[in-house]
Amino acid sequence: MADSAEIADELAGFALFADLTTPQLMGVAHAFEEAWFKDGERVLRQGMTGSGLYLILDGQASIRVDGEERAKLSRGEFFGEVSILLGEPPVADVVALGTLRCLVLASSAVEGFLNDHPTLMYRMLQASARRLRNANRWRS
Repeated sequence: MADSAEIADELAGFALFADLTTPQLMGVAHAFEEAWFKDGERVLRQGMTGSGLYLILDGQASIRVDGEERAKLSRGEFFGEVSILLGEPPVADVVALGTLRCLVLASSAVEGFLNDHPTLMYRMLQASARRLRNANRWRS
């Protein structure tokens, strides 16, 4: 397990956290828990209760709807936010492809965290908009 300073250094390299100062990055590093998932392990289950906001530090995750892969996420990308924001179960399975290392923020802490970091919230909104645009292209 990495310490908070190491995690803050990793976060500093992600576009999502580019606008945060070093003290803010340290605060973010303290807010998250580190989690590891084995190859093939489901992180989130379609139709089940979501459990948090996940940020990928290392590895890849497959996003699967009804067993069909729709996307892959990798280092610096996040998932789980839609379930939390809407208060609904995940609409997809998220499955580790190889070893997956994530930072996890409990669902109960996400609203306060995002309100405390509006630039991060804005970058997450941009990423979500890109995903929506890509999903709409995929459907057409």
